[in-house]
Amino acid sequence: MKLSMMDEKAGKGSLQQLVYDTIAKGIATGEWKESDKLPSVRVMAERLKVHRLTVLKAYQQLLEDGIVEVKYKSGYFVASKAEDVSAEPLAFSPPWEYQARSLYVNRSRLSDIHRHQVDYQMSEALIDPALLPNAFLSNHVKQVFDMYPKVLSTYSSVSGDLELREEMARYFMEKQGIAVHPEELLITTGSQQAIDLISRSLVKSGDAVLIERPTYSPAIDVFVQQNVNLLPIEITPQGYDLEHIEYMMRTEKPKLFYMNPTFQNPTGYTVPVTQRKALVELAERYECILVEDEVYHDIYFGDPPPLPFFYYDTEGYVIHIRSFSKYVAPGLRISVLAARPELMKVIVPVKALSDNGTPLLTQKIFQHYFFSSRLQEHVAKLRIALELRKARMENLLAATDWGWSSPGGGLNLWVRLPETINVDALLQQCLAESVAFVPGRICDPLDRMESWIRLSYSYISEVQLDEGIRRLVEISGRMKLN
Repeated sequence: MKLSMMDEKAGKGSLQQLVYDTIAKGIATGEWKESDKLPSVRVMAERLKVHRLTVLKAYQQLLEDGIVEVKYKSGYFVASKAEDVSAEPLAFSPPWEYQARSLYVNRSRLSDIHRHQVDYQMSEALIDPALLPNAFLSNHVKQVFDMYPKVLSTYSSVSGDLELREEMARYFMEKQGIAVHPEELLITTGSQQAIDLISRSLVKSGDAVLIERPTYSPAIDVFVQQNVNLLPIEITPQGYDLEHIEYMMRTEKPKLFYMNPTFQNPTGYTVPVTQRKALVELAERYECILVEDEVYHDIYFGDPPPLPFFYYDTEGYVIHIRSFSKYVAPGLRISVLAARPELMKVIVPVKALSDNGTPLLTQKIFQHYFFSSRLQEHVAKLRIALELRKARMENLLAATDWGWSSPGGGLNLWVRLPETINVDALLQQCLAESVAFVPGRICDPLDRMESWIRLSYSYISEVQLDEGIRRLVEISGRMKLN
């Protein structure tokens, strides 16, 4: 049908309806038979001399009416009379191929797993919302609005709210004996942003960066994005091999060493005090910045962990990232980056370019909640609840031939499975049966560790934990037999 004909009929109905009728008539008269592929949106638009969006809307209406069907990345087809049982169920898929393409490939492998909606979520290293004092926090938010009625009417400074940074400086001194000026503190939107800011401000393409093996998966992805040369450093229950680290610092001259030394994610290991002092000395000698990511410092089950590396640093070679999101209020996404002036002055401009400052409201809510007596009571009870869940997971796994080291804090078990089990295949089958975990391979800078998995015991209820582990063990048993 030519454009002139369309124009003649435009008064009788919309162009979309005319396109719809034209395609439906073509199907009825046999121009396109059952299961035939229809012309692409672009080709059909050129043929009928209308806009592509008009054709797209007509195709979508035909799809809703069951006259056509869409096949992922293939296009529109005349609907089959018999149901195609081989078709894989899909989430949302674009009904046509868009031409715009990115020249770059970005990835967040942990996020890819989290996107799966499952009932037994053991891949999320978060706190079960039922363990948080939600009612108290809700009332607290109302009080913050009363105290700061203009809190939504202004920005925070790029470095973060000065009042909060002053409170945090006092906190570091009182709790850990660390002298830090408010100007040496930067409020970030979670520790993930802090890692990203460091990667974009302190290293460039081709630089060498030491990184634990295994380690926090998104940190690997962040540094890979910067095209740096990652050099793995093994972490064990006893800590690091300091002779190997010194050799690497001397020969490779790394700019950074990213570490997660307290109840490490994913292993749960903690680097001892003696190594912390010695490693700070190595960092000074070889001019390598230590990036200390402390997410679980307050989530301990026995004795408190050692003092941070930052405590022993006298020359400004340690950057300390302290996250409070996990156990205070995950939705606030508040972390603190501590660095001496020479490093801070190159990090802050990147923060300005990133978001021009963490939202003021979340900072104010965090400040008045974190320093309340109610929070300190909450943290003490939370440690007990998490230790009980860790013990429950370990008891459930005791009947297997899997191996792990029981951590003294944190939210995860780092578990080794028999080599006869293909962990990638196990993950896919578990996701299909509504169970999620983190495969060890994505925590490995070398992309190996294929027999390891990370199980988080903190996010799901005890009832869900029982069923989740039961399913995981049962599915792995089926795969082992195969």
